[in-house]
Amino acid sequence: MVVVGPGAGRMNTPLFDAFFDDAALFPPGDAPMASAVPAHTALRARYGDLVGPFVVPGARLEELAALASGPTSFGVSVIAAPLDLPDALARVRAHPVLALASVEVPVVDDARRAVSELAGIVPDGVPVAVEVPRGPARDEVLDALASASYRAKVRTGGLVAPAFPSPGELAATLGACVARGVAFKCTAGLHHAVRHTDPATGFTHHGFLNVLVAVDALRAGGTADGWLAETDASRLVAAVTGWSPERSAAARAAFTSFGTCSVTEPIDDLTALGLVEGTRS
Repeated sequence: MVVVGPGAGRMNTPLFDAFFDDAALFPPGDAPMASAVPAHTALRARYGDLVGPFVVPGARLEELAALASGPTSFGVSVIAAPLDLPDALARVRAHPVLALASVEVPVVDDARRAVSELAGIVPDGVPVAVEVPRGPARDEVLDALASASYRAKVRTGGLVAPAFPSPGELAATLGACVARGVAFKCTAGLHHAVRHTDPATGFTHHGFLNVLVAVDALRAGGTADGWLAETDASRLVAAVTGWSPERSAAARAAFTSFGTCSVTEPIDDLTALGLVEGTRS
């Protein structure tokens, strides 16, 4: 078993710290809360700073609260519509262990109204990510997020083939985010580091390393399409190897994290690619 945690050998930059939000409750994993909560604690113990918060729907906070315990805080990213957030955040505040790490908002009908409502609900300093729609409404939502310094939530896959944007479509969305200075997180479909086709479903998945390198290219004034379509892992590894701490921080400031129902899978990929080193036990 590869164990990567505080003190383990890794890259000299925090390129992948808090990159992997634990979305074990969501498809295709659909883990029961009773197993997902202790599993998250175990992941934090094993992988340390690599693991991001536990992603939970606001409607399931009571279920989580009954299971969360221990001497250390349990960071959560709460998903809820603006009107449901006050009750959800009150539940987090009232719990002795739960700690609000971020807020995620589903696609909204009126982005500017939602942004205005969120300003009076979410505590200062807590990141907010609003899911952006695919299609013509995307840019209007991104404009609203830019005005409020909120993040975008970009869907990169799902349970059906049409849920996966093409490299061209995703490149346009990432470019629209970078052009506006809107940071983003990704959700769904990023199971592995490199673009690949799942033999079980036939769906072609984007790779999270592809997205990271594509964002770096966009920030430098280049294009993203080629990097998003890249299937040669060695090219992607070569692209990130040697990034300075400043370049790594800038890329991660743009691409903050992604939700994954299996935190172990992407970390195993990075270990196999030589981008994260661990010890064996």
